[in-house]
Amino acid sequence: MKGAGKTRYVHKILLAAATAVGMLLGAQAVADVDNASLNNEKDGTDWGAFGRTFSEQRFSPLDQINKQTVSKLGLAWSLELPDVWNVSSAPVEVDGVIYIAVGFSVIYAVDAVSGKQLWSYDPRVAPEKMRMAWGIRGLSFWKGKVIAGVQDGRLFALDAKSGTLLWQTQTIEPGDNRYITGAPRVFNGKVIIGHGGADFGHVRGYVTAYDAETGKQDWRWYIVPGDPAKGFENKAMEMAAKTWKGEWWKYGGGGTAWNAMTYDPELNRVYIGTGNGGPWNAKLRSPGGGDNLFLCSVVALDADTGEYIWHYQTNPGESWDFNSTMDMVLATITIDGKPRKVILHAPKNGFFYVIDRDTGKLISAEKLGKVTWADHIDMATGRPVENPGIRYEDGEALMWPGSGGLHNWQPMSYSPDTGLTYIPAHEMAGYYNDKGIDPKTYDMERDGPMGIHAFYDDVPKSAGSSSLLAWNPSTQKKAWEIPLPGATNGGVMSTHGGLVFQGQSDGRFVARDDTSGAVLWSADMGVGTQAPPITYSVGGKQYVSILAGWAGGQMLLGSLSAQHGWVGRDHPRRLLTYVLDGNAALPPSPPPSQPVPVDDPAFVVDAAQAAKGRELYQHCLICHGTAAVAGGFAPDLRASQIPLNEAAFAAVVHGGLQARGMPPFPELTDEQLGDLRHYIRQQARYKPTIGEQIGTIWHFLMLMLKMKLMAWGWIKP
Repeated sequence: MKGAGKTRYVHKILLAAATAVGMLLGAQAVADVDNASLNNEKDGTDWGAFGRTFSEQRFSPLDQINKQTVSKLGLAWSLELPDVWNVSSAPVEVDGVIYIAVGFSVIYAVDAVSGKQLWSYDPRVAPEKMRMAWGIRGLSFWKGKVIAGVQDGRLFALDAKSGTLLWQTQTIEPGDNRYITGAPRVFNGKVIIGHGGADFGHVRGYVTAYDAETGKQDWRWYIVPGDPAKGFENKAMEMAAKTWKGEWWKYGGGGTAWNAMTYDPELNRVYIGTGNGGPWNAKLRSPGGGDNLFLCSVVALDADTGEYIWHYQTNPGESWDFNSTMDMVLATITIDGKPRKVILHAPKNGFFYVIDRDTGKLISAEKLGKVTWADHIDMATGRPVENPGIRYEDGEALMWPGSGGLHNWQPMSYSPDTGLTYIPAHEMAGYYNDKGIDPKTYDMERDGPMGIHAFYDDVPKSAGSSSLLAWNPSTQKKAWEIPLPGATNGGVMSTHGGLVFQGQSDGRFVARDDTSGAVLWSADMGVGTQAPPITYSVGGKQYVSILAGWAGGQMLLGSLSAQHGWVGRDHPRRLLTYVLDGNAALPPSPPPSQPVPVDDPAFVVDAAQAAKGRELYQHCLICHGTAAVAGGFAPDLRASQIPLNEAAFAAVVHGGLQARGMPPFPELTDEQLGDLRHYIRQQARYKPTIGEQIGTIWHFLMLMLKMKLMAWGWIKP
């Protein structure tokens, strides 16, 4: 053996030895996840990105698990995550290793076959950023690196083999209201990330692209214009400023892109789904009207430079938190007998949009379900035809959907096999009230960052419903729809095996027939979930994995969220993996339960203090639920012994419990803590009278009737 042949032989020996050593150490070689692999729709071996490939279709070509074999699907292994408070996140899998980002962006690498934890990394979020307790929703992978964002605005990269930090960079300004909850996207050696925060104060949205090897900033694109007196960053911002009125820049404007960013390798563009206005209320944000570009839009940018190409705005001058930050799926579908390269988009507002990827022209738009804020989309202009009264012209409005949207962040899936899009849908009204808030005197700090009055009442479990909706984007018609438990359920995945997988809020993991929605298989997860599943192949076997655990932004809706009986600190957070003929036992978990309020009869509630405590409780609402009725994410304060003890309550509120996701609030005074305790005790004792219940129902019925009459033109707004 001579020359090149000998060299190849030695190389094979060394490669085999390295592989063997890696297996002994519990690590595996890391694939070249790059543009080529992320653009490969036919190879389902790995799930290397949030949506598997650049198209974000969340469709796998694997079919070992199919309609005929799925009945044999069983648990391969489970990994308990007891120290993590939120697992509403999408895993990725590369070369037999699963990577998850959970809680405050704690990263785990897990062997996909055995479930053995290989390493973990905790970026340790800054305490002041724990208050936006949404948790991270995903991560990215690129050429041997795991890349994720942190709620405090950092973006970091880890060595995928060891978990060693390679680089990190700060993407936001010190002391601002921005934070990261979404998964970054990687392409062309760049990683792009946005942020949230427009609901919590002065924020001007932007997206930023960084070098994936070094973390150095490449380009940044602002979503809304800043102060005209300071000049504009580009012509797009100059154009956008003409669609705003007043002094919007004093409030930030909003437009945060916290979730959806899709790269198009054919056109070398990145599509950005942008967010709501800041404040929500357009009468305050931009008095005198205007479309307020680029709020609630799909924007196409040049992937290399970040230069603006085109946009389509789903809600001009939006006033309802109607984000367009829901996933944007790339597909080629048949329309009028011809193939069209399109974006499929189902934002919060309840319409399903089909948009031409090249031009940004709207091809079609139809209602997915109950939508009362608009009659239809005018195809000549692409603009919604709004119903009268929805902009709460006389101070209040009730409409469908509300700020939770008909489709939220939980990702949908498109199957090229069936031509259907599978959407985790939900139906719930929105109530908006800005009575007494004057645009001339509005103060964001005093009157609230959203520009409408806070909602203080409990949300009953009958207030919302959910479904899995199969939608044909070519015909813009429903193929089938299956009612689901509760108000929100997990993201969706479809496969070439003819299956649609989804984790449900009732604790079931379900596989359905992709043509009918019929249940073909289900398994008990021991707890509900909002997370989407993934599938991949290792050693010739197809696996399916999902994170299960009850937490996330939809948990703040009081009794509506609490109806399933999951309690975040009592019920498990776990990573579950399934395989054909799997026979592992699911670890036990407590049965569902409902909190029982506790009380101290000697505690005399002061009504004035309780009223002040109700206002202060807005600090607590996201985690502990509206009206102090916990949705299962954090403990129900009515049932907790801690607020009964003045010293214990002060210690927890001032110091926080970071390991459990509880942020510190050192700025609250002892007097304010007392006000909160009075409010909590009031809520623990509260039982609505029949008259109060009838009065509330009557008020909303009259409001609905009024809006109907305005829509029919019988009365004026």
